[in-house]
Amino acid sequence: MRRGFLYLVAIMDWYSRKVQAWRLSNSMDADFCVEALKEALAKHGKPEIFNTDQGSQFTSGAWIDVLVDANIKISMDGKGAWRDNRMIERLCRSLKYECVYLNAFETGSEMRVGIGKWLTYYNSERPHSTHGILTPNEAHVSITEPMRLAA
Repeated sequence: MRRGFLYLVAIMDWYSRKVQAWRLSNSMDADFCVEALKEALAKHGKPEIFNTDQGSQFTSGAWIDVLVDANIKISMDGKGAWRDNRMIERLCRSLKYECVYLNAFETGSEMRVGIGKWLTYYNSERPHSTHGILTPNEAHVSITEPMRLAA
């Protein structure tokens, strides 16, 4: 923001690059991260493995408890291993250059609306290079639809 900071957490499906849930907060506590995690699990089901960096929010008891209770394997990036989280880092770079730096948001509410619009665009209109002409939403459906048919 023009003045101050907000912290973003985004839950991303690594295959499709779809952002499944996100939250902004003015503090680095774990609560907003746990809320996003719970939303993603409720809307999209549980993955076999969940990967994060080693931030304090993702090593907190509240975060770990949600994953353990859902019987999800926990994976954490190695210290200084940027390759481990390159997908989310690329999302953050695109978000900054295509939304945040262009808009100089004055308030947290403005930023929340702006980021929400951009993430909707990202998921539904912006093709991802990994999937050719498919958007993250289209790639997500293409992998989950055959599984539904097989079940």
